[in-house]
Amino acid sequence: MGAVKTKRMPRAVREQQMLDAAVRIFGQRGYMAASMDEIAELAGVSKPLVYLYLNSKDHLFTACVRREADALTAAVRAGVRPGLPADRQLWDGLLAFFTHTARHPDGWSVLHRQARTHGEPFAAQVMAMREEIVAFVTHLIADAARTAHRDPDLPETEVAGLAEALVGAAESLAAWANTTPGITARQTATTLMNFAWAGLSNLMHNHPWTPPHP
Repeated sequence: MGAVKTKRMPRAVREQQMLDAAVRIFGQRGYMAASMDEIAELAGVSKPLVYLYLNSKDHLFTACVRREADALTAAVRAGVRPGLPADRQLWDGLLAFFTHTARHPDGWSVLHRQARTHGEPFAAQVMAMREEIVAFVTHLIADAARTAHRDPDLPETEVAGLAEALVGAAESLAAWANTTPGITARQTATTLMNFAWAGLSNLMHNHPWTPPHP
């Protein structure tokens, strides 16, 4: 009898395996320290095959950044149901964000630490993802203000600043939560929601904190 032929793995599936391995190595060791040999070994393929599929270490890292950025953005959007009150949408978005970053700590490390420190085009991809999330949060804050007042007194610059601050805090908290044992995504989301929504409520109901006179 002839040898039994094994089914050839589709290219797309094999490429995802390579990206899975690359994200793990890049996330844990950093871009500079990561080697193509390690990535190939973890993926269970030869190093020439990694180069055949993904060209170079730069191309491989670019593909990792793009995939992880797309996955995080999709997770946040999928977690928010349109039509709910703005505070519920913001909560659902935060919970989806922290749930995803907790489940994919290596992917978050690639986005939050590695891509930002190695220049273009890596940083540009992360900034594009961040701008999309900031725009999403800006819309929720503006919608909350419109709900509280028919003619809200929140200037556009203040709404944009609040969104930037909220996203920045979420990024820092995700990095902290992923290195602090026992912290759940729900706990982290609750912490940020309490911090953000209390301040936002004061602004929307005309009780802003004002700095003391010099």
